[in-house]
Parts: sequence; structure tokens; C-alpha cells
Amino acid sequence: MTNAVSDRKRDPRTPEEVKITEEPRPPETDPTLGIQVDRNKEGEPKHRIVAIGDSLTHGFQSGAIFNTDLSYPAIIARELGWSGQFRYPAYGGYGGLPFNIELFARDLERKFGEKIDWFETPLAPFYARQFADEVEDYWERGPGARNPAVTGINHALAVYGWDLRDALERTPAICKSEMKAPKDSLLNQIVENHNNLAALRVLSDLGQNQNSTLFDLAGELGNDGGIETLIVFLGANNALPAVVQLCVVWSEEDRYDDLKRNQIYTVWRPSHFTRELDRIAEKVSAIKARHVIWCTIPHVTIVPIARGVGVKVEPGSRYFPYYTRPWISDREFNPRKDPYITEQQARAIDSAIDQYNQAIVNQVRRARQRRLDWYVFETAALLDRLASRRYIDDPVARPSWWAPYPLPSELAALNPVPDSKFLTSEGQKRASGGLISLDGVHPTTIGYGILAQELVNLMRNQAGVVFRYPDGQPRPDPITVDFTRLIQRDTLINQPPSNIKSGLDFLGWADQTTYLLRRALFFRRACRDFWGV
Repeated sequence: MTNAVSDRKRDPRTPEEVKITEEPRPPETDPTLGIQVDRNKEGEPKHRIVAIGDSLTHGFQSGAIFNTDLSYPAIIARELGWSGQFRYPAYGGYGGLPFNIELFARDLERKFGEKIDWFETPLAPFYARQFADEVEDYWERGPGARNPAVTGINHALAVYGWDLRDALERTPAICKSEMKAPKDSLLNQIVENHNNLAALRVLSDLGQNQNSTLFDLAGELGNDGGIETLIVFLGANNALPAVVQLCVVWSEEDRYDDLKRNQIYTVWRPSHFTRELDRIAEKVSAIKARHVIWCTIPHVTIVPIARGVGVKVEPGSRYFPYYTRPWISDREFNPRKDPYITEQQARAIDSAIDQYNQAIVNQVRRARQRRLDWYVFETAALLDRLASRRYIDDPVARPSWWAPYPLPSELAALNPVPDSKFLTSEGQKRASGGLISLDGVHPTTIGYGILAQELVNLMRNQAGVVFRYPDGQPRPDPITVDFTRLIQRDTLINQPPSNIKSGLDFLGWADQTTYLLRRALFFRRACRDFWGV
């Protein structure tokens, strides 16, 4: 870890156990941590890839879970030649759950055109609420309220909004017990029970699995012929709510691991995170998987859902004085009335995440010392190397280990080159952004492709996984993700909505007019003073 910073850079409400640092934690450059393990190469496990995680593994983008066939595990399965066997939940109808911002933008574009004048059209808010009402009816009372028939346990075992405790404890029985009869509210037009509805499709309600967690289901797959590669990518939601809600509430000892009482917290103390991680590592150790990849947690203050405003106090600082809603400009920002977190709070959140990630590294180190073939994948460093405002636009702020991420050639050839800023359009052409979807948090399809490519590299180069064509024949190296296909499938890249010329203006209008964005990204937590509600 790097040297601790002075007390003036520490928010006084930050727990003492959070070690505030000047630079982000240097990433591990060797996924094996320098510990060699003899790999079992006999036979081929029945289940080639299984992934346990949250929204980033589920495939969430633009405020909804819908294109689950383009999640990073599904992309990897295709490159393995195993897409026909890979099972994942589907969310057809009205753009998925809970609210698809891209679909909403395209509907408004068809109704009112691409000019920004429609923001002031009196009919636009009524149409927006009608659209939301139709989405709500489909999932609460229509076909979406019924789980489709399933043929087996999913290989994609991830649910958006879930933190470590959710993954450890939530089962179909618990999800069903929490669901209340939906109300057709005029103001709160977001799908009620949306998180549990989504979870039940992941948990594969086969009748006998009513008390099974994600780890129990992965264990059943392991007992059914074994798992070749298990990916574990959890923990972002132990800190992300602080940025989405612009409200920092640290976990407390008496309720952090209580599923019913921990909803008020937006960021976990490192000690609480580590204890939960210990329980998860124990669960994963019991799963029959040949290789296990543990993903570190991205620094959540980088994603553009919270925009840094003001002039940096010190040249070379990676933080702005305040972080507020992304559509509030520096000129408009008023700390007396606008929601925000401070530079000190943002630094504390990232420092806590660095400690989370060190705990993940420690788990992998202990497992490899026990001769288990576990690996570290540095997702945190991947996002840091793509961070436009934090590092690419400010060379002085770059940590000593930082280097720009070389985009795949197909993405580097796009004009403009995709970056991590908010996506905007000029007519039917993308003007900026491209790696982050319209919710300002989750990747676009090509963004998920980058994540998949890096995991493919680890699987092939470190774990020795054999990638095959669909007919079973081995593929020659190097194994590359089909980015041409992903670009064609990524509608935000090849044909963005023309009414997001100023993407921030669009999101600001949508949120202020309908409250939909704030509710779609609220997940399940209740935070005091959230969004001024």
C-alpha cells in the first residue's frame, strides 16, 4: 500500500480502520501471485464456465437487465465454443428490468424527434409516464410476472444489486417472501419487486431449489460433472450505493450481516467486508471447480454517474472537490441545495475498496498455498487504465504504475475512439463515450467485450484452458473475442438515440420529470437524504 495521506484529506466520519492513501493500490501483475500449482488436466469438466456475481456479471446496462446473451460470461462461453450449452436467464419484454433508459430514449425520439425542444413540450412528461406504466404492467401483472420454464441450473449465477451478504443468504424462498402485491402508483412508476423478479429467474426455480443460494447452485453444477472455470465477481455493491445515492453511510457492527437491517448502509467497513469474504471463500472452496478466477472491485468513483465538479485543490490530485449528479455543471452546482459527496469521502470510498481488493488477493494467496488453482483478475486496474477524466485527461494525476489500456484494434478504429465518458450523439452518430452505457455505471456491449477479452487471456495464458470451435476442434492462439460482432450488436455504438446529443441534459430531464432514473438505479437500499427525496 502507498503512504497514508494527511489528516486534512480524511473525512472525519470515516472509520479509523479505513487506511486513506495517496495513490490507488498497485495491481497484481501476476494472476498466480508467484505461487505455482499443479493443474489437473485429466478429462474435461461437464460445465465449462460458471460465473457468480452481481450486475456486472448479470449483464446490466442502461438501467436494465435485458441482453443477457451479451454478458461477459456469455461472450466467453461463445469463444469457448460452448454457447449452445451455456444457460442464462432471459428478460424479454419492454427492455427488461427495471427500466431501460435506451429504449425510453428511442421511444421519445420516435414521438418527439431529436431536437432538445421536446424537453419543454408539455406532453413529453405524460408520455414518459405512460411508457413507464406499460413497463410496470408487463412485469407486475402481465407475462413478465411469471417465471419461464427452465431446463436446468443456470451457468450465469448473478443478480444486479446484490452485495456479499445477498449472495450468501438469498434464496428463492426469501425472494418470494419479500415480494409484496404491486400497486399501480401514479408517481412511483418503477416495477415493484423488480430485483426479486430478476433474481428468481437467475436462481432457476426448479421446485427443489427453494432454499438454494448462488453458491449452492454452483455446487450442484460442480457435483454434476464438475466446473472447468468458475468466475467470482462480487463486492461492488458493498460500495457503489454511496456513489449512486451520493450518500456515505458506513456499515456498523450490529447489523452489517443482517439481510433485513443492513439496507441503510452504502459502504462497508473493510473489516466487515473481509468477514463476509471469508464466508464466501469457504463456500467457493467447496465447489468442484478446476480453476477459480476472483475479480477485484473497480473504483466506483470513476464511473460517470457521479460527476466531479470544481477546481482541484492540488495539481495532480485524482479527486475533484465535489461529486454530484452528472447533469449538474460546474457553473450550476450549489452545495447548499445539490446532493454531493466530497473529495475526502470519495477518497475514503476508494481506499476502502483497495482494502477490499487486498482481502481478495489474500484469499487467492491462501488458496494457492493450499494447492488450489485460484487466480486474481485485476478489474480495478482495468477500469483505472480506461478512466478518461481521472487519468487520461490529467496525466499529472496518474499513479506510478499506470499505463493506458490498449483497446482492441476493432475498437481503436472507431471514430471517435470509445472512452469512459458519458455517451452523447450527433444525429445518428456517437459523439463521445462508448464504454459506459446510459445509466452511467454499467458497461456497454463493447465494454463487456473488453472485460471478456481480459478474462479469456487469463484463462488461456495462465490457466491453460483450451478454447474450441463449436465442432470441438481446438482454436489456435491467440484467442480473440469477436469484437466485430459485438460492435454490430451494440446499438449505442452503431446507432445511438439521436435525442441524446447532450446525454446529461437528457438524463437530467428524465430524472426530474419522472423520477425514473433515480428509482431504477436505487437498487434496494434506503439512504437518508437520497436525491433530496
